[in-house]
Amino acid sequence: MIWAAGVMASPAAQWLGAEADSAGRVKVQPDLSLPGHKEVFVLGDTATVSGPPGRPLPGIAPVAKQQGAYVAGLLAARVRGEEESPFRYRDLGIMATIGRKRAVVQMGRFRSSGYVAWLLWSMTHIYFLIGFRNRLAVVLNWSWSYLTFGRGTRLITGLSGSRMHDDSAEQVLLSGSGDPAACPAGGRRLSARRGDGGRQLAR
Repeated sequence: MIWAAGVMASPAAQWLGAEADSAGRVKVQPDLSLPGHKEVFVLGDTATVSGPPGRPLPGIAPVAKQQGAYVAGLLAARVRGEEESPFRYRDLGIMATIGRKRAVVQMGRFRSSGYVAWLLWSMTHIYFLIGFRNRLAVVLNWSWSYLTFGRGTRLITGLSGSRMHDDSAEQVLLSGSGDPAACPAGGRRLSARRGDGGRQLAR
């Protein structure tokens, strides 16, 4: 798999006046705090944090979730006057869907691809959704798309009129399968909704 679109972090480093890496991510302390400001924390894909091999951790949801839980525990430890420990990311594996009934999975030494990996990816994705209503909606949406060979919105071009008034975004690239996708366009986040032929956008 080759991703060539590139990823840029939010401009948080600029308005924080902090040092950033080449992708614009804020360089933080081992406890995820801003250097010189122990009361300010930068998490997720806005921060650059080194993992065990010395490489920056990827800007994915599992990293951000663990960082959020870590900072919550760290603040509680400060209130109790306990010693603080640096953040450590626990790699539980990675999954990616690459087509209909096809996915890749790597969890430690376990690796799989194809239909079995796709089932694992589907169940894991649904399991980590918040709330029964969201899980049910995604299952029904995926089931309908699977049975009808429906295709998710990938590329929207040539939009005009009241549905999209943004001169700086003539083309909006949307990715993902089944979930509304988001991408930067003139500093705004846009998400795809089904309807009007799959071409309606919501800010």
